[in-house]
Amino acid sequence: MSPLTRNRLVGLAIAVVLFAADQATKTYILDGLQLGLGQSHYLLPFFQFTLTHNYGVSLGMFTADTDQMRWILVGVTGVIAAVVTVWLVRERKLADIVPLALILGGALGNIKDRYEYGYVVDFLDLHFGDFRPFLIFNIADAAITIGVLIILARSLFVGDKAADKPADPAPKLGNES
Repeated sequence: MSPLTRNRLVGLAIAVVLFAADQATKTYILDGLQLGLGQSHYLLPFFQFTLTHNYGVSLGMFTADTDQMRWILVGVTGVIAAVVTVWLVRERKLADIVPLALILGGALGNIKDRYEYGYVVDFLDLHFGDFRPFLIFNIADAAITIGVLIILARSLFVGDKAADKPADPAPKLGNES
């Protein structure tokens, strides 16, 4: 197996494992703990599981308050997931593939929720007293955010190494003195 094929398979495997982990944790919250909407399960003084239903997308924007909007969001996020998949399989370096895999796995987890329930199941509640640095989120949201941050950091700080290399000088023809 070529390194390129291996890198792409690793990326797809990361997306599948992330999707499975996201869905497993949501199943645990809904069926294992049987939390009701707004109910919490205490874990640490600054972290608990609190069940919420997110009818919107990033930061609750573009709320799907009708069935038509729900399916539009499923379609739009499905198109985004397809674009990310194409991007992932076109990349060559594992460092570029991994963040795309995080975004893809997270997107698929949230798409499945919206398709199945009409909303995304959020439950990770990080807080310091009454201060919450984030809205309540899930594993898929965290993976998408981390993937996007890695892509931004790589584009800002790593750049294209091939562009940094000086061009080879023109070969000398004949016997120049």
